[in-house]
Amino acid sequence: WTEALRAAVAELRAGAVVAVPTDTLYGLACSASCSAALGAVYRLKGRSEAKPLAVCLGRVADVYRYCHVRVPEGLLKDLLPGPVTLVLERSEELNKDLNPFTPLVGIRIPDHAFIQDLVQVFGGPVALTSANLSSQASSLNVEEFQDLWPQLSLVIDGGPIGDGQSPEYRLGSTVVDLSVPGKFDIIRPGCALESTAAILQQKYGLLPSH
Repeated sequence: WTEALRAAVAELRAGAVVAVPTDTLYGLACSASCSAALGAVYRLKGRSEAKPLAVCLGRVADVYRYCHVRVPEGLLKDLLPGPVTLVLERSEELNKDLNPFTPLVGIRIPDHAFIQDLVQVFGGPVALTSANLSSQASSLNVEEFQDLWPQLSLVIDGGPIGDGQSPEYRLGSTVVDLSVPGKFDIIRPGCALESTAAILQQKYGLLPSH
């Protein structure tokens, strides 16, 4: 991994877009602080600029730097790292060009050693989205997004994700909005809906907002 890690960090620092394995899908990653790189991700995916990119962090402690957290720390630690995107109020530390149309941000800490190491060595927030053309199926191995390879600076092949064919992995992370105190709102059911909702309701007493 060390060589791949070094290469990927160098590309992120250079403002490039790289493909990386996560705990749910293959993702496209770039520096969240580099406005040109953010634009490149939207272009190569053909993604609407109105759709937000998630931010991948290396540790739970970093969430407090980039977000205004209004949930107990234990809740963050129960869900992260894991196949969950937590939507929180963003702080002023994030690049203004990242999702400029919303005061919220989706935070990911994948349960995957390579991407955690990558973000910690890189030392800043990394924008993350699935490695596929917008509206097409998500990717569980690198061959599935080979149309995008020519536009990427680096593709890290971590092998197939999960067993490579479980349909629930393709659903991506469970996206849950925690920006309203005492409530939670499932934005995307994803692959960890039941376990996530159980922790939020039973352990922390949050109410579904619908």
